[in-house]
Amino acid sequence: MAFWLAKTEPDECSIDDFARAPQTPVRWDGVRNFQARNYLGQMGVGDLVFIYHSSCREIGIAGIARVSTAAYPDPSQFDPDSPYHDGRSTPDNPRWLAVDMVHHQRFERVLSLTRIKSLPGLEGLPLIQRGSRLSVMPVTAEHWEILLQATGA
Repeated sequence: MAFWLAKTEPDECSIDDFARAPQTPVRWDGVRNFQARNYLGQMGVGDLVFIYHSSCREIGIAGIARVSTAAYPDPSQFDPDSPYHDGRSTPDNPRWLAVDMVHHQRFERVLSLTRIKSLPGLEGLPLIQRGSRLSVMPVTAEHWEILLQATGA
């Protein structure tokens, strides 16, 4: 099993969206960065993903989702009405990937970015690296445990 962090704006998709229907898969789509796309392609069924709320009042890790499908071509790339449409993508040669995830755990309170940055042992965590803006990133098992402990879960 691998560990990941996925950033989202909670008004688009939040941990609460996952928690409302815990067994209903939520498609993680719209990723339009090649490195983040490659990470989506590496996700495996059962992998755990920190759901990180960004561009909101409480920025930080809000809970955990579990990957429920292997990566597949992101349908939004083919939809001309989607903000994630990519005219260069074709069904025979898709450029972008999506995965489905289901609810795993909602934290009582968000683990804030400020708190994350203060935790010892997180050197090398992509989230706190200067200039790291990826929406999907790997998390080492060691970093996962430090962050999970900090949530109180």
